[in-house]
Amino acid sequence: MSTTITDPAIIKDLVARLRRIEGQARGIQRMLEEGRSCEDIVTQLSALRNAVEKVATHVILENLEACILSGQPDIDPKDAVREAKRLMLRL
Repeated sequence: MSTTITDPAIIKDLVARLRRIEGQARGIQRMLEEGRSCEDIVTQLSALRNAVEKVATHVILENLEACILSGQPDIDPKDAVREAKRLMLRL
């Protein structure tokens, strides 16, 4: 029942977020190589995890909106909400 994100602006935003996450991951790698403190590294890992969760949440919500607003008779809005809940619980 899942749909695809087709709005170019949303795709652009999500890709930009993922690129920032990529940069964060590289920064954490450098921190490890430089021998930074565990506390600093864990702080950055927490920020990285939060950023990934935000992207996942945006994807789920965009999918939910697309399912509900698509007007396709074979998509029951209740099923779309249930699917969004299931996906959210996987985070």
